[in-house]
Amino acid sequence: MDTTSVVPGAQAIARAAALLRLVSAGGDTGRGIQELAQTTGLTRSTAHRLLSALRAEGLVDQDPDTSRWMPGPELFLMGASAAARYDVTPLARDIVRSLAKGTEESAFFSVRRGDETVCLLREEGSFPIRSFVLSEGTRFPLGVASAGLAILAFLPQPDVDAYLGRHPALAATWGASHDADPLRTRLAQTRDRGYAVNPGLIVEGSWGLGAAVFDHLGRPEWALSLTGVGFRFGPDRLPALGRTLLAHAHQLTTRIAAARVGTRR
Repeated sequence: MDTTSVVPGAQAIARAAALLRLVSAGGDTGRGIQELAQTTGLTRSTAHRLLSALRAEGLVDQDPDTSRWMPGPELFLMGASAAARYDVTPLARDIVRSLAKGTEESAFFSVRRGDETVCLLREEGSFPIRSFVLSEGTRFPLGVASAGLAILAFLPQPDVDAYLGRHPALAATWGASHDADPLRTRLAQTRDRGYAVNPGLIVEGSWGLGAAVFDHLGRPEWALSLTGVGFRFGPDRLPALGRTLLAHAHQLTTRIAAARVGTRR
């Protein structure tokens, strides 16, 4: 049931939440009002009115020189308060660093948030040619980047079907390879091999590998991933990278289960 149609004020809250997510993902560089309005589907005046209300509460801030919108101090305080329950980055940081060091590729840790993944950690590899598809705060729909593909592959089948039903326009945004049928094929391949492969489907020449990280109930709530230039992910090296990635994902899964960290999708 769509609660925004039956709960008074829910639509305004949903719109404000969408703006907060986009502003947070913009980090220190911020985001302009035009981009925020277009991405959320709001008019410029509506987006500005909501952002002004959020600024009055300290949840966002606006750079006086560039007029770009950035996360506000109250958002930091709220995040710090929730971190004790939901933040697993301290558990993942050394594992992500080890993954980058062992493979020489850029390594990432992402979390599932609803129908998206959000990158929480990035560790640069030592190989001088790098891919810059992911950075901390970047969001992708499930099934697009390798992290989201790995998570989606290990969700129960009814959840996968429901997700695809909610997002019939993935192909229109991300290309024909993200239509339901080819996506289902990649999900099956991911389950068979244990890790996801993204052969340059987001940015040509930039490959990614992703492995799901599970909570203590066996739910895929996070993912480790690697990205790099395509020639570094050839058939002579791909299986070894996959095994290394899976080993690190298993290590992190075990660590999170021991800590029994809460999650919130």
